[in-house]
Amino acid sequence: MSQKLTTQQMCRLTVEQFRQAEKLPVVVVLDNVRSQNNIGSVFRTADAFRIERIELCGICSTPPHREIHKTALGAEESVAWGYTADTAECLRRLKSEGYKIYAVEQVDDSVKLDRWHESAASRAEKLAIVLGNEVDGVQPSLLPLCDGSIEIPQAGTKHSLNVSCAAAIVMWELFKGYPID
Repeated sequence: MSQKLTTQQMCRLTVEQFRQAEKLPVVVVLDNVRSQNNIGSVFRTADAFRIERIELCGICSTPPHREIHKTALGAEESVAWGYTADTAECLRRLKSEGYKIYAVEQVDDSVKLDRWHESAASRAEKLAIVLGNEVDGVQPSLLPLCDGSIEIPQAGTKHSLNVSCAAAIVMWELFKGYPID
């Protein structure tokens, strides 16, 4: 009969070990995400897949915050993060640091996530993934600052996913091809 593993049996990293460990060269940019629970969930997923850092922009709340902690469960202490009031300013800075920037958004020239991941674009050395507000998505004014847009294929009646779910899908897709021990 199966038994759940303990944290010790899973050999999880301490916060300090996580900070020192190799990271996936990916920055997750949250553009005006209003729910602290969604922000916390993105932190927790970024911890799971060893994402380099999260950039919180616009109206995003920042740690320490009780509601972020509720879903992050401490990941806001392990995952590096920054805050920039203006998302466009953040994207210009990331571009100057050598990041390829992709919006997760449904636009006329978006590439489906599975096809994008198979392409050379997703294997760029440093990536930034922009996820937008729960109602309005990524601001249209930011799209010209991006190197492209990726879209998660969907087959249901709704046209979008919760931002933290979308972030998790994209992070997983990037992580599964990256050689982290």
